[in-house]
Amino acid sequence: MIKIRQIKIAVLEDSEERLKKKITKILQVQEQNIKEIKIVKKSLDARLKQIFYIYEVNVWVANEELILKKNKNPNVLLASEPQKLILTKGVKPLTSKIIIVGSGPAGLFAAYFLAMHGYKPLIIERGKVLEERIKDVELFWQTNILNEESNVVFGEGGAGTFSDGKLNTLIKDPRSIGVRILEIFVENGAPKEILYMQKPHIGTNLLRQVIKNIRIKIMETGGEFRFETKLTDLVIKDNKLEKIIINNQKEIKCQHLILAIGHSARDTFGMLLNKKVKMESKPFAVGVRVMHPQAMINESLYHEYAKVLPPASYKLTYTTSKKRGVYSFCMCPGGYVVNSSNEKGELVINGMSNFERNSSSSNSAIVVSVTKRDFGEDVLDGLKFQKMLEEKAYQLGHGLIPIQTLKDFKNNEVTQKDLPNLDVKGDLLLANVREIFPQFINEALIEAMANFGQKIKGFDNDETWILGVESRTSSPVKIIRNENYEANIKGIYPCGEGSGYAGGIITSAIDGFKVAEQLIKEYKN
Repeated sequence: MIKIRQIKIAVLEDSEERLKKKITKILQVQEQNIKEIKIVKKSLDARLKQIFYIYEVNVWVANEELILKKNKNPNVLLASEPQKLILTKGVKPLTSKIIIVGSGPAGLFAAYFLAMHGYKPLIIERGKVLEERIKDVELFWQTNILNEESNVVFGEGGAGTFSDGKLNTLIKDPRSIGVRILEIFVENGAPKEILYMQKPHIGTNLLRQVIKNIRIKIMETGGEFRFETKLTDLVIKDNKLEKIIINNQKEIKCQHLILAIGHSARDTFGMLLNKKVKMESKPFAVGVRVMHPQAMINESLYHEYAKVLPPASYKLTYTTSKKRGVYSFCMCPGGYVVNSSNEKGELVINGMSNFERNSSSSNSAIVVSVTKRDFGEDVLDGLKFQKMLEEKAYQLGHGLIPIQTLKDFKNNEVTQKDLPNLDVKGDLLLANVREIFPQFINEALIEAMANFGQKIKGFDNDETWILGVESRTSSPVKIIRNENYEANIKGIYPCGEGSGYAGGIITSAIDGFKVAEQLIKEYKN
């Protein structure tokens, strides 16, 4: 197998036929000599006026050794077949069923790998099964009637189910675990392009069916799901987990508990702290969502190519004059801003898009880094800071999403006007979003928006919409674990974004795999 890197094809010329011609020219072979071409990576290079796709491919061709010997191109290399993930089972007997708390990416993929190796895990999820969860979320967006246990945050698939479904990750992954995660997505209904696109995404609409298919496969191999089942207490003896309590009433024997609770299970964090599970607070970020016409973002980034390329995305960072970090987060091209509240009397928003990314708007969180000096030294002070902001947002919007223009945000006022028909899931109310935040956050946002306007033309237009509050960028808490992924209480395995070890769908799924692998290596089923 031959690997070819840095194959550059102009956007307007991009096609399978053009790619094949490029490959034959680089390798100096006839087309009939090529047995197979596999795209490994496809990215967009928009740094110059002319925009290109950059490919990396694996090619199977006759006389590979001779071709490599003659070819002097540094981007033509001998490639080896990727190693398969082979997990060796341990020898210790399991004395009770492995139980997983949470069915987001970390919990779901921990369950998947355990199930595929014959361990028949039990997955408990405080929210509802996906089909019922979708109904509850749609009802909330239409009527503002909130189900605190079945919403954008809680339920099958976790918070990622109602998101853009981004599948890229920046973490180092020498074993290509992330590649296997993507393959599992494809095996369960995701489009094949996620295997090679530089910034793959699946979208809310397709992700739903994929999650359902993965659940069915886990059940077919003996795994069990119990929805509307909340972890409410732990029974610990001699620093070892013995049982769990669900829904405040039923005991289940449990000596191996994977905690994949997500970053919004505040009541569970409180229970864990009371049970002396070691945790520490960690930095996170809070801010607003900004909305722009997608066409404006496309034109600013792609110029004359705007009409032929997919909706443009961006990533922006800035350090303010007071050394405060501000950055874009969870950017949703052609997406929607969504009311993601999960507790009554509080309001929080997020971004979402479908696979097609075909709404008329782009939206992104613009968030400011906060640390212990901002929210306090105690373990749960970050959670309390989030809660305070979300309560303010709810009060400011009278239960609806507060919104204003950037001009009004900067001027600290509200100009009465008719709201246009915006791509938002949930009702809106004109309000002064600045009232949600401490002054240092408002100052950082205003300074950063001016800088971002220099990078993307029109980004800081007066009529840019500002919505609040975006406060769930990552978990404010980390549950301490050792090199074997175990907490200070034996038998508890913190996992995923909520436990502070991941940030996004793929990194959470990878973390779920690693915890499952540790249990597989240690115990036989």
